[in-house]
Amino acid sequence: MAARLEPALLRPHEIVDLRRLTAREMEPLLAEEIQSWRRELDWDFDKSADLVRRFVELRALSGYALMDGRDIAGYLYFVLEDGKGLIGDLYVRNAWRTVETENRLLDAALAAIMANRSIRRIESQLMMLRATPGRLLPRHDCLSAFERNFMRIDFSRADLGEGRVRRPIYLERWSDHYQDAAAQLIATAYSGHVDSRINDQYRSASGARRFLYNIVQYPGCGAFYRPASYAAFDAPTGRLCGISLASIVAPEVGHITQICVSPSVRGTGIGHALLRQSLTELRDKGCATASLTVTAANTEAVDLYRRVGFDIKRRFSAYVWEGW
Repeated sequence: MAARLEPALLRPHEIVDLRRLTAREMEPLLAEEIQSWRRELDWDFDKSADLVRRFVELRALSGYALMDGRDIAGYLYFVLEDGKGLIGDLYVRNAWRTVETENRLLDAALAAIMANRSIRRIESQLMMLRATPGRLLPRHDCLSAFERNFMRIDFSRADLGEGRVRRPIYLERWSDHYQDAAAQLIATAYSGHVDSRINDQYRSASGARRFLYNIVQYPGCGAFYRPASYAAFDAPTGRLCGISLASIVAPEVGHITQICVSPSVRGTGIGHALLRQSLTELRDKGCATASLTVTAANTEAVDLYRRVGFDIKRRFSAYVWEGW
């Protein structure tokens, strides 16, 4: 009987275009990815996997798969829009997961995207990328990396007591007619901020409007949960001065998809008030935990989340390639 190969020795050798594959062929990989997201992040990846299945079946998903014979060892997909490439997901199955296999997929995708002369920037935040100290990614000559934290709060130990708000405000449940004002708020709040280097949609009101639309309409950040999403208004002027948007990412698990306040009201407790309101609604809905992501360099935000009761559960990186 042939000896069983250890996972580290399984080395898939062929990279193929995703458009050559069917959803049925992708199923074992997607089933494992769904389990990984749930086990490692308490995140229901089913709806995102459904989108992958749908676009693969339509032969409409740009990307690559790594093959070991007839087995799909891993895949990566990307989208191109407005002069930018966005690597949406990369997952390699446990039996084949190494830095080498992940980098082979990344290298293939980067080469294809960079060959398009209309593309000048590539962004990615890959939660399932293998965390290895000092790892080098393909095309590191034009790569910037930003450390990010995945943080989680357990409501049984959370401190959701009222804080002091040093400015007269009122909160309203999120409504879609706030979208234009919220887009302008995001562009203003992130001007010169490290997060605008990670996501260029934060740099303009039009980009922020697309960002908000994606949060509300697509499952990448969970199912948008309107009852826990709020807008803060300055009482004297009636102007929007902060937002906190939330989603449901799994049964009994909430997620804060976006929270920001106007630079003119920072330090007045409005961010804490918005966060507390969203978390309280998620808890009252029956969520046992909630999560969020934050750039590690944004120390004020990290400190706020820690005070409320969030802990860092995973560290990952946001990547930007430009200037090749």
